[in-house]
Amino acid sequence: MDRKTDIIPIRTLEQVPSLESISAIPRESTLKLVFMSGLDDQREEIGKNLKMRLTGFQVGVHTIKPEINIAKLITDKEIEDNQSFFIECAKDYRLLGEELVFMLVHKLGINLNKSFPIETFNELKQDHRQSGKVGNWRYFVHGFHCGFKNIKTNQEIEVPLVFGPEFGELDPYFFTRYIKSTPKYNPLPVEIYEDYADGVRINEKMLKLGKFERIKSNVGDHYGIVVVDRGKAEIKSSKDVNEPQELRNKQNKKPKFSFWRFIGLKS
Repeated sequence: MDRKTDIIPIRTLEQVPSLESISAIPRESTLKLVFMSGLDDQREEIGKNLKMRLTGFQVGVHTIKPEINIAKLITDKEIEDNQSFFIECAKDYRLLGEELVFMLVHKLGINLNKSFPIETFNELKQDHRQSGKVGNWRYFVHGFHCGFKNIKTNQEIEVPLVFGPEFGELDPYFFTRYIKSTPKYNPLPVEIYEDYADGVRINEKMLKLGKFERIKSNVGDHYGIVVVDRGKAEIKSSKDVNEPQELRNKQNKKPKFSFWRFIGLKS
């Protein structure tokens, strides 16, 4: 569903809508305040104030155009009323992500490092295998993810590669893009307009409801969010993953040749 945008020209500061009137706009509409010349400094100050005081809204102060764009985000009640739907989506995301990863490594004939998948996929960035096609999906390895897009349905999913064998981490932007592009979920029981900002609110509320939880990544201080109701996967730190490999490398390393030891003069 497309949103309607209400445009309000601001020629004097008295024409700026009150917080009460802005808060009353429905989610199906956005508000664009267009400031006339001479009000640039006031526009930035008004934008800062609106960002601070309008909870549950996205307030964008344009850096070039003389405007402020305001959109109401998905509400706590909408998320709570649809928590079963978001749990279903999170579980499906996890299953599909795992299926696609194993489908891809099987096709490419590579050994997946289940403890540290990013190591395996980083190898693909070195050559033409970074992107391609597997089954009905096009894939592209980038950053900490491998993105997949279904050729027939346009369904999208970004599979995380830095949470060990856990492929269901829910980045807020990627999660909402997955939901909106999955045919079986449409029409959605609740509208998602702002992919990232609505995704953040969904994750935060589902955490508070105890339906999602945080997990630590293989990499540094990076954390992710997953559905609670799942088979738990062990996620090792990069240190735990790398130390055994370094030890094996040392054990397999041939000792340095010594002529004196060779002729028996030194033990």
